[in-house]
Amino acid sequence: MTSARPNGAVAAVDLGATSGRVIIGRIEDDTLEMRHVARFANDPVRTRDGLHWNILGLYREALAGLASAERDHPGEIASVGIDSWAVDYGLLRGARLLGAPFHYRDTRGAAAVSSAHKRVSAAELYARSGLQHLSFNTVFQLAAEGEMLAIADRMLLVPDLLTFWLTGEQHAERTNASTTALLDPVRHEWDVDLAERLGIPARLLPPLIEPGTLVGSFTPEVAAVVGRAIDVIAVASHDTASAVAAIPATTTDFAYISCGTWGLVGLELDAPVITEAARAANFTNEGGVFGTTRFLHNVVGTWLFSESLRHWEPGATDAQRSSLLGELLSEAAGISGSVPVFDANDPQFLSPGDLPERIVRWFEARGEAAPRGRAAIVRSIVESLAVALAAAVRTACRLASKSVSVIHIVGGGSQNTLLCQRLADHSGLTVLAGPTEATAMGNMLVQAQALGWISSGLESLRAVAARSSMPVAYTPR
Repeated sequence: MTSARPNGAVAAVDLGATSGRVIIGRIEDDTLEMRHVARFANDPVRTRDGLHWNILGLYREALAGLASAERDHPGEIASVGIDSWAVDYGLLRGARLLGAPFHYRDTRGAAAVSSAHKRVSAAELYARSGLQHLSFNTVFQLAAEGEMLAIADRMLLVPDLLTFWLTGEQHAERTNASTTALLDPVRHEWDVDLAERLGIPARLLPPLIEPGTLVGSFTPEVAAVVGRAIDVIAVASHDTASAVAAIPATTTDFAYISCGTWGLVGLELDAPVITEAARAANFTNEGGVFGTTRFLHNVVGTWLFSESLRHWEPGATDAQRSSLLGELLSEAAGISGSVPVFDANDPQFLSPGDLPERIVRWFEARGEAAPRGRAAIVRSIVESLAVALAAAVRTACRLASKSVSVIHIVGGGSQNTLLCQRLADHSGLTVLAGPTEATAMGNMLVQAQALGWISSGLESLRAVAARSSMPVAYTPR
């Protein structure tokens, strides 16, 4: 599948909602070999005006990781690609960032929903954007900016902002732009009329580029930190778009779940599904590589585990919490009998805090027996997630009039063997788990293809992904 002899490596800066990493990848014998160079925490910061991302800290850590990669592999890195979560952005005036980007778990967007819908109804907004309603969608966050919109002259989503700092170039990569509710899902262009009706100046919307586009090279200042100038290639910068690009599928009749902090459940389609039934089910149409549509639904994911562990063990390290979760999952697997199931999509589970207590209260409010003890709560989370994920797969297939024979689950959740087995049981479908680092893999495969190391086309990407990972199969019991 390689179309040119690979020469060197590519680097992925992969920013998740709780951690970031820098990973190096090489194409050897039509297989992608990956090596972690750096990993760092992504901890939000609460100030008097709300919850923010520590964007400067993330940028510093990304530069340090790239510098370390260059020291370990001098002159070998051919390009760098950046992906991150969706929705959140920075406002700029010229080159100046006007404040730290807000975190999507901040509540300010919710307050702007009603005013936005007075200008454009929920039904029309869905018809024009194809995007599911989430109170933290970019369009609502921008509506909450107030006078800041008059000051700013550009909005850059998180990966585009970091790319600007690396190269000096301001663009919007199309897959991430599709999560703003300001992109026409059919034309794949900014809906300028919609933006201006919502009070969002068109000047804020940067020129759009496709995954695989060479953006530019490091500025002299960045090159001095990293060690030399390296090209930056726009990848599918929405982390889910990169993860889906790396699904190791050999056929097209599959559903996918990109399971990390969120569980993104859906289908890969040739065209969006923009119907009243899809809107009522809160399904979204987001951009994928090669003009595909990711028709999906957001289900809260491993956040339920990580936030529960954060409450139970506030002083523990990530490694300690991971070890504890493994122990609790082993104990939970041995629980027999009926397991209480809660609605994993209930908004009360989205914000930080004492999630175990909220879960207990959810059952008590309905007069149902609540799980007691850490292992019982973990088992209830597993069962509730499996039920929600399986239901989302069935709904996606019904809305898109498509049948599937297998579910591919990638990301950190693919390592949760109990969850994967219960997903197979509840869906009645074979579940193929892995790769864990699908997002970084998709990031690097797009770079490799842009460099001519992989033949063009989505099938070529998937063929390399399939050879580079060995998914674990779970069959329904």
